[in-house]
Amino acid sequence: MEYLLLKWIHIISSTILFGTGIGSAFYMFMANRNKDLRVMYFTIRHVVIADWFFTTPSVIIQLLSGLCLVHLGGYDLTDTWIYWGLGLYFFAGICWLPVIWLQIKMRSIIKRCLEEGGELPQQYWRMNMYWIVLGSLAFPAIIFVFYLMVYKPSGLIDL
Repeated sequence: MEYLLLKWIHIISSTILFGTGIGSAFYMFMANRNKDLRVMYFTIRHVVIADWFFTTPSVIIQLLSGLCLVHLGGYDLTDTWIYWGLGLYFFAGICWLPVIWLQIKMRSIIKRCLEEGGELPQQYWRMNMYWIVLGSLAFPAIIFVFYLMVYKPSGLIDL
């Protein structure tokens, strides 16, 4: 029963993590294409909030519940699928941390432009490009982690 409850928590938190991530990315990407500063500010302000309230706790719960499931399931951390899963999880996290910083900086830039009546500086669009690149790297990593968690393949390349 403990294993199934933990597995349920792990699945729910992965759903929240993935759903918030893809939803936030979509809305921010579309708001930036709109180029209406009010729409952009509204969107990025709420994306930052969603990251703090949903993404951050889910990231923590994913790691802790996953490690507990490995232990309770009798798996070894050196199993290839777990090794790759953790590696990709941390890779996505390394991409995500600067994304949070970028979003906060981008939000501040938009807010300043709204208050002062200016146009977005080129710095904003450069940050947006980095934001897109980092998200584009993290997304397939997380998709592959889902694959690894479901199929638990043993024929992966050992490092």
